[in-house]
Amino acid sequence: MSSSLRILLNGAKGRMGQAITEAAQASGATVIGIDQGDDASAHIAKVDVVIDFSFHAATLSLAELSAKNGKPLIIGTTGHTDAEKSAITKAVGSIPVVWAGNYSIGVNLLNALVRRAASVLGTGWDIELTEMHHRLKKDAPSGTAEKLLEIIREERKISVAQQRHGRSGLIGERPANEIGVHALRGGDVIGDHTVLFASDGERLELTHKASSRTIFAQGALRAASWIVGKPAKVYGMDDVLGLK
Repeated sequence: MSSSLRILLNGAKGRMGQAITEAAQASGATVIGIDQGDDASAHIAKVDVVIDFSFHAATLSLAELSAKNGKPLIIGTTGHTDAEKSAITKAVGSIPVVWAGNYSIGVNLLNALVRRAASVLGTGWDIELTEMHHRLKKDAPSGTAEKLLEIIREERKISVAQQRHGRSGLIGERPANEIGVHALRGGDVIGDHTVLFASDGERLELTHKASSRTIFAQGALRAASWIVGKPAKVYGMDDVLGLK
């Protein structure tokens, strides 16, 4: 990452915000940290790129401000509603944006591997997704899980309606194109994700486990350095890492 990079960080007091600030300062970059109630417009002219790791309801106003000032934007906040996602996408049409549910390099490789597996393994393979995070996480499934589900749906050509969040009672046999989704919460778990492909006689599990928030901070900073000067478009971490 460029040591001269100047970053406006929304959500600076949160866990991810603190990790990004520490990693950025270690590399020599400048971070202006803001949180709820702070005036982002007072600082945006001084920076090269904006990073948002705040709360889903706060992203749209920051996206609008970034677009107004022509500043690239990195969105790491999760839990947006469909309406919020649509409004944010519309707001950032004039600037380059990296928008990802997870900035870990390992997780983004997991995305690529899950896409390949879902493509190669036919409908005779059932798919289940399990994710676990710390007890304080507010949204479920996680943004990382949502991205994995999107990939599976695309490759299997199935709809959101075919996702089943947990199971209870006399539910009958498992439909062939169902995706089981299970969100676990407890302790201080930073983030575990497993996609399980099960067929008669064999089972494939693809798993990523995070033990430090530094990996997400480093990925977000890599995206922030990469996005400067790029054409206006909404990119993913697969673009940043050259996985496409």
